[in-house]
Amino acid sequence: MAPYTTFDRISDPNQTTYPTPAFLRMARSRRSRTPVLIAIAGLLLLILGWRSSVKLSARPAFSTSYRLAANTQTPYTAPQLHDETESPLLAPPTPDDNSTVPMGLQKSNPSFHLLIPATESNSKLCKTLLSTFALAYPPPTLVNYGKNFDGDGGDKGTHTGKIRGVYDYLSDEKKVKDGDMVLVIDGYDVWFQLPPVLMIKRYQQLIYEANNRLRRRYGTELKPTEDKAGSEMGPKYAQTVVFGADKLCWPNGSSDPACAAIPYSTLPKDVYGPSTDTHPDGSHNRPRYLNSGTVMGPVKDVRAIYEVAVEKVEKENRGTLGDQFVFAEIFGEQEYQRETQRLSTQGAGGRWYEWLSNALGASDSPLAANQTINNMTVIPGRRYEFGIGLDYTSEMFQTVTHSAGDISFLTYNDTTVFSEVMAQRSNLKAFPSVPPMDIQYAHGPLWYSSPGNHSSDPEDGILLPHSDKLDNLPERLDWFEVPLATNLYAATIPSLLHINGDKSPLDDWWSSMWYHPYGRALVRRFIRSTQTRQAARAAAAGGQTWWDMRGGRGGVWTDTGSWMSWGEVCKKTEDAVFQDGKGKWGMEEGSRKVTNSFGMVVIADEDE
Repeated sequence: MAPYTTFDRISDPNQTTYPTPAFLRMARSRRSRTPVLIAIAGLLLLILGWRSSVKLSARPAFSTSYRLAANTQTPYTAPQLHDETESPLLAPPTPDDNSTVPMGLQKSNPSFHLLIPATESNSKLCKTLLSTFALAYPPPTLVNYGKNFDGDGGDKGTHTGKIRGVYDYLSDEKKVKDGDMVLVIDGYDVWFQLPPVLMIKRYQQLIYEANNRLRRRYGTELKPTEDKAGSEMGPKYAQTVVFGADKLCWPNGSSDPACAAIPYSTLPKDVYGPSTDTHPDGSHNRPRYLNSGTVMGPVKDVRAIYEVAVEKVEKENRGTLGDQFVFAEIFGEQEYQRETQRLSTQGAGGRWYEWLSNALGASDSPLAANQTINNMTVIPGRRYEFGIGLDYTSEMFQTVTHSAGDISFLTYNDTTVFSEVMAQRSNLKAFPSVPPMDIQYAHGPLWYSSPGNHSSDPEDGILLPHSDKLDNLPERLDWFEVPLATNLYAATIPSLLHINGDKSPLDDWWSSMWYHPYGRALVRRFIRSTQTRQAARAAAAGGQTWWDMRGGRGGVWTDTGSWMSWGEVCKKTEDAVFQDGKGKWGMEEGSRKVTNSFGMVVIADEDE
C-alpha cells in the first residue's frame, strides 16, 4: 500500500497525534464515563436538535412543487424562464424568420448530447429510442454499435469496451466541446418520462442545492481566479456531475469506501417509517449508493471520470466486475478523501464534537459509523476529486431495483386513486396530489413531438404524409390527464426510469407509460421535420429542437458518424414496441419507399 499523505492522515498509523484534553481523558475512565456523558448529553442533544431543525427547514420532506434554480457561479444554472428556450444551454441567437442562413454560422450555446452504449438493436433499445422521440431529446448517439467483444472474463470485455467507447467519444473535439452537456444512459432498460428542458432544469436545481450543502459542510478556501491572475475565496468542493442512486451497494465489498464512506441520503431518516434503512431486503433503504446506468454533467467533467475509469479497467484490471464497480469505487474514493481531510484538519472543538456525536450515535460522518472501512490505496499524483454527487430524491433518475414498491403510475385528475394508494402503503405519510410546478408550466405531452420548429407554413416539406389511419392523436392532452410514474416516498415524478435489477417491469410497466397508446403516431410525427430555410437555421443555431450541428430526427447516430433511421434500427420490433396491431413499420398502408431531402431512406420497401 502506498504511504498516506497528510491529506489522508486519519488513516495513517504514523499520523501525528493530538494531545487529549483532560476532560476527555477523565471521560474515558470507567468510573467517570457515565456521569460525564450524562452531563454533556443534554447539551449535545440541544445542539443536534437545532442543527436538525435547520436541515429539515431547508427542504420540506414532502413538497408538491419543485423549487426554482437560483443564480450561482455554474454556467448550467439559471433562474426560471418562461418559454421553450428556457436556459442558456437551450437558447441560441434566433435569426429573423425571413433571413437566410449565414455562411459559416457557429453554434454559440452549448450542445446537449445523449449517449447510449449499445452494441446491437432489439425491442428494448427501441423502447428507449421511442421515449426520446416522443419527448424530443437530442438525437441519440449509439456507442459501440455493431462491435463484437471477445475479451477475457465472463463479460468478454464488454464492460471495458463500454467505458472506453464513451471516453473516446467524449475525447473527440470534433464531436463535443468541453462546455457541452452530456447524458449517458444504459441502452436497454431506460425510459424517458419528461422532456429534456425539465431534465436540465432539475439538474441545475440539484447542483445548486448540492453545492450549498458542500459549502456548509466543507467550507471555502482560496482559489485561483478564472484568468489565473489572482485568487478569491470559493467553495472547497463543488458538484457538477450527477449519477443515479441505488438502495444497495453492489458489487463492491461492504467494507470498501464505495459502500462505507459515502454520504447519507438527503431523504428524511424516517421516510419509510421505523424500518427505514433497516429492512432486510433493502427496499426501505434510502438511496445513497452510486448507480452507473445514468450520469449527466459537463463534457469536461464527465470525461475526467471516464479517463480514470479507463485507467482502472485497462491498467489495473478493475473492470472484471463491471462498470458499476468501477464508477462506485471512484465515488467512494472521492468521498473517503473528502471526509478524511475534513476530520484530520479540525480544531480541538471540532474533534470533541465529532467524538461526542459518535459516542451518542448521532454523527453524520459515514467514517464514524460502527463498521470497518478498508483503507484505500492512494496512488501519488492521481486525482480523487471529480465533483460527483447523486440524485437522492429521484427527480432526474429513478433507479428501480428494490424501489418498484415506491412507484405508482398516477393520473392526477383522477383523485379516486389517491385513497387507494394510501391504503396499500401503511407507512406512507403523504405524497403530492398535483404534479410539481415545473411540469404544470411545461408544454403539454404531445407538444414535443411536433414537426420541426412547430411551423405551420404549408410550404414546409413533410417526410411522411398524414394518415387518418395511423396519425390520430388527441387535439389536446394535459400532464394531469396522463399516467405519470411517481415516487410516492420521495414525492417526485422522475424525468426517466432506469429499470435495473429485476427486469419484469420492462414488460409490466411499458403499457403504463403515457406515450404508449400513441407510440406509432408520435414516431411518425417526430420524423416530419421542416426542410426549408427555417429548419436549416434551426439546425445551424442549435436550439431546443435541433440540439447540435448534426441535426437529425427520427433516427440515431453511431459513434462512427453513421446515421440510421428508425425503420433501419428498429426493424421488426413493432409488435413489442407499438403493441397496436397495425403491422410492420412503413407497410401499414402498402409497400413504399420514403426518403428524406438528403436521399436517406426513412421507410424502406419490405424486401430491403
